[in-house]
Amino acid sequence: MESDIRFFRRRANEELAAASRAVTESARERRMILAGIFLDKLKALDPGGVDPLAAREQRRAFNWAND
Repeated sequence: MESDIRFFRRRANEELAAASRAVTESARERRMILAGIFLDKLKALDPGGVDPLAAREQRRAFNWAND
């Protein structure tokens, strides 16, 4: 069984991905609202662990510069 932190992180990522694929603006807004809700719940559980940009940088296998 996955932890609450992992669940909210996964669901927020899924909603952000769905928002980027959304066809209509209203669908995109609904997905962004859901992603925000999941991120808020994640912040409540793990206040220091929610920084999507920092997390993306930490997941890189190599520290190559984007030149």
